[in-house]
Amino acid sequence: SLLLKIRFGVLILFLVLILRMFKVAMRAPDKFSSLLAAGIAIWLGSQGVVNLAAMVSLVPLTGIPLPFFSYGGTSLTMTLMSVGILLNISKHERNEAKAERRVRGRKG
Repeated sequence: SLLLKIRFGVLILFLVLILRMFKVAMRAPDKFSSLLAAGIAIWLGSQGVVNLAAMVSLVPLTGIPLPFFSYGGTSLTMTLMSVGILLNISKHERNEAKAERRVRGRKG
């Protein structure tokens, strides 16, 4: 029962991470950054879906690693580098999104 809760928690955290990546893509300062962030989100999301589908025997095993969890130096390095790129894009988000958050913060 505890193991099932842990697995469900990991799935929820992975889903939240992917959704936050798409949020970064929507708030990106230019079209290139937006497309890059969306591409990274789709890449990591599709890797996760294919890996999890293979683990529950919906599709044949493919050898695609689960981002952040599967062992492998190259996979982990590329995943962490892509998240670093996303962090840099989110650091330079559009001014409208920043102003909107400031206005919401003053109201509450």
